[in-house]
Parts: sequence; structure tokens; C-alpha cells
Amino acid sequence: MTQATIRLHPSDNVIIALRDLEAGTVAEGVSLPQPVPRGHKIAVAPIAPGQQVLRYGQIIGAASGAIAAGEHVHVHNLGMGEHDTDYSFATDLRPPALPNMKRSFMGFHRADGGVGTRNYLGVLTSVNCSGSVARFIAEAAEKTGLLDDFPNVDGVVPIVHGTGCGMSGRDEGYETLFRTLQGYARNPNFVGILLVGLGCEVMQIPDLIGAGRMRADGNFRYMTIQQTGGTRKTIERGLSMLREMAGVANQVDRSPAGLEHLMVGMQCGGSDGYSGITANPALGAASDLLVAHGGTTILSETPEIYGAEGLLTRRAVSREVGQKIVDRIAWWEEYTARWGGEMDNNPSPGNKKGGLTTILEKSLGAVAKGGTAPLTQVYRFAERVEERGFVYMDTPGYDPCSVTGQIAGGANLIAFTTGRGSVSGYKPTPCIKLATNTEMFDRMSEDMDINCGDMITGGVSLEAKGAEIFELFLAVASGQQTKSEALGFGGAEFVPWAMGAVM
Repeated sequence: MTQATIRLHPSDNVIIALRDLEAGTVAEGVSLPQPVPRGHKIAVAPIAPGQQVLRYGQIIGAASGAIAAGEHVHVHNLGMGEHDTDYSFATDLRPPALPNMKRSFMGFHRADGGVGTRNYLGVLTSVNCSGSVARFIAEAAEKTGLLDDFPNVDGVVPIVHGTGCGMSGRDEGYETLFRTLQGYARNPNFVGILLVGLGCEVMQIPDLIGAGRMRADGNFRYMTIQQTGGTRKTIERGLSMLREMAGVANQVDRSPAGLEHLMVGMQCGGSDGYSGITANPALGAASDLLVAHGGTTILSETPEIYGAEGLLTRRAVSREVGQKIVDRIAWWEEYTARWGGEMDNNPSPGNKKGGLTTILEKSLGAVAKGGTAPLTQVYRFAERVEERGFVYMDTPGYDPCSVTGQIAGGANLIAFTTGRGSVSGYKPTPCIKLATNTEMFDRMSEDMDINCGDMITGGVSLEAKGAEIFELFLAVASGQQTKSEALGFGGAEFVPWAMGAVM
């Protein structure tokens, strides 16, 4: 690759370094007075104090001092500044082109009409106090070879967390946890659920199962440690219940399913200056392809669309749908202020090292994951996603928590872009990792599924990379193992959104 920099929009007054550049390098007619790392910004013209800095043709902040042409633009001379958001509801609706052929994947059909990409048994906990016993049950199932006679079952997944008690039983935090637990019990990647509680917790098992059937197929069992008679008896009974459920689960085989049954949660973590150039827009192209085939994609991480939410409200199918995003932004501004935080207290140190300076810049790149399809609905955290197409779910920017909400909402596949090199997995849902740059992909190839850096280093087009990601969606949904699955990730990434006072 000979290209040293890239300008992302004709109106931009910064360009992006595509490799580490030495002092004296000439780029777009300006000489660099100091070295600039790859992924970082360079001024292509003098920028006055307070003048807006543009990337993607959008405002990413304002100069905090005079910036000379050729100078490195980053935290030392760029800040948030004033920015207005023009929401222009439902003014940019571009339905994706219909596909030339009908596609499908091989999935596990469920009684409620959903289709799983995996066939796991879950040991779900109502409270942290039953977490260890849930893990003991799953470990005992593995040690005793309980699933040896049930080859169609992918494994036993303990879903443990740090809350469920010491909390109010009637506030927003309780309602959010309640939705999350019910959502996991109903996720199509689980073929059966064993719910384990302690017995005296705030999140009572009778309340969880009394609000409606936890699973339409009836492959569901529950118990409390106190009522069962302690740890050892609970483990023994749990193993007996799992064996019963495994017999039912093993009767389910993969069979063809239309892409209207595929729901992909989209995430980015450890972002860098390449994220908004390569992996995020490529995932957006794959999202558009899936939506065109009748599938569903979920964009999330509300603190990381801050300042770019107007790009989504323009694509909302109605003013009412777009207003839901605006309302959630207002909620977040109040929520962070309540705890002494700020919505623009972002990007992270790793993001900044990778070239991202302000939350406006980070958000513009993050929104690119959503492609161009119309926004059909906006959901609360862990709310069941029922509208097909491109949708939004309100979640924190913390990746494990955000993915937890998406899986509770019904996501049966996760696509995760990363520039710094995030490592994680999210049982029961497989996670595809997309590297934003070739250097990181080569260094962490055992963790990354697709290299999007070749859009820069190899000239691969956005359309071709989007199609590559889309095809991997179908392969993984049909059973192909992801890198994070091969490494065994997924046992520590269930992170419900903890709200409210701990009492």
C-alpha cells in the first residue's frame, strides 16, 4: 500500500494517517512538523481557535487552540465545543434493494416460532447467591459426561450475575433485571432452562415464572437451594433435571430457516481511528443485506451514538420512532448527571491511543454499523424485539452489558467490531469478531474472524467486505464455530444492567 492518508469527505479539514508517519512526510501538500501515528488525524489547512473540525463531513469538535496545517489533531488541541443536533425525523428513508435470491440458514426451530443458531441448555440464576451452585451443576454435568448421549446439545451454560437481592422490588432496576432474566430464558439459542434461586431473595422465582410461561416448549425446570435441602442435594437434583431436558433437546435437529429468523446484535469495542473507515461501515453493509433478506439487526450503546443520534432519527420510519431515541438521550443526560458523570466523558484511553478524540467522532463511526436501512423501532434494554428490520435498543456502552440486553431481546448472533483487539464471547449466542486493521488482525488472528483492514491495505471494496460478513453470518448461524467459541469464551460475560441503590 502506497497511500499514506485518506480524506473521508471533501469538506473535511482533517485527513487520517493510514500508517505511522514520520516528521517531514508530505501529505495532501502539507508537511508534518511531528510524527503522527496511524489512525490519527492531520490538519490539511490552518484551523482557528474555536473553529469546527470536520470528519466524515460532520462536526467532531472544535479547536481548543490554533492548529497549523500539517499538525497532529488530537486531545491536546481538539475538544467537544458547541454542537447542535438537527433531528429531521423520517427524512432519509432508503429501503434496501430486494435480493435476487432467497437465502436460508440451518437452525433449531422452537415452539414459539423462533429459530436458534445454537442448542444449549442453560442454568439461569435469580440471584447472585445461587451463582456458585449453578456453576457447580454445570461443572458436574461436564465432569460426569452427562451430555455424552445427547450429541445435538451444544453444552450446559451457567448464567450467573451479581444482583437479584439487596435491591428494591418495584423500581426500574428490578424491572430491568426481570426483563433480562425472562429474555434469556426465552432466547432461541437455549433449548431448555433450569432456573435456580436461593429462596429468600428479592427476585423471587414464583414472580419470574408467574408472569407468564418462561418457555413455550415447556422444557423448563426450577428450584431453590433452601427448599431443595442445600448445596449437594440441589446439584444432584439439578443434574437429574438436566438429563431430562437433554433428552428432549436431543430430539431437535438443524433444518432450513428463512433469514427472517436471524437477529444480529451489532457491537463495537476497543475502537480506533479505523473503526469508522473499515469494520463499522462494512458491518453496516452486511446489516443492509440481512435486512433486505427479511432479517433483523440491533444497534445499541446509547452513550456511543451521542451527538450522532440525528443520523438515526432521519432514518426513523416515523416521528414517533425517532422521538424514542431523543427521549432516551435525554434520559441518559439526566442519568449521568445524577451520578456526577457526563455524556461526553468518552472515548476511553484505548480509543484515544487509537486516534479517536471526542465522543462526537467516536459516535459517528459507531453509527456506521447501522448501515442505511430505515429504523423500524426503538426498544428499552432487554425488551423483546418483535419488529423486523433495522432496530435500536437502548443500552450502556459497556460491551458485555450491552450484548446482554441484545441477547435478552432475542439476538441469536452477535457481530463485534474492534480496533484495539477486544476478546470476549457471549454464550448462548455466537460472536463474530471483525478487526478494523490488518496489523491487529495479524497479531490477534486466533481471536479475530474477519480482517476488515484489507479495505485499506488490499483495496477491498465496502460492498465486497459487507458480502463477506453477511456470508459468515449464515455460516455461523448454521453451526460454524467462531474464534471466541473455539477459545471457550462466554462464561463470564452475562452482565445485567444494574440500576438503583444497593441496599
